[in-house]
Amino acid sequence: MKRLIFFTIIAMIAFTGCNKLDIAKDTPKCIVNKINDFNKDADCDDPNVKEYTFQGGSVYVFDPGTCGADMTSAVFDSDCTGLGQLGGFAGNTTINGENFSSAVFVKTIWAK
Repeated sequence: MKRLIFFTIIAMIAFTGCNKLDIAKDTPKCIVNKINDFNKDADCDDPNVKEYTFQGGSVYVFDPGTCGADMTSAVFDSDCTGLGQLGGFAGNTTINGENFSSAVFVKTIWAK
């Protein structure tokens, strides 16, 4: 009976996960810390963080998800300097004076 309970618990952990953040090792430490905080504070069920190449470097877009209208996505460089916000009520598409449509998607760093 103890074995059955033990294997049941192991199976539950294996199949449900532990909400562990699976973030690439090459992600800057300060971005990892921001993702950890972002995960704790996320109101939506589908937030994500994506990496882009923009203005000669890597930038990270923290998208809060789709549960609210007119929310903005924060943009940070690899030193965690805030570069601006995308979206929102005004539909902002400009970061550092350049339209973000010129950014090149690299990969999704994290998604809930």
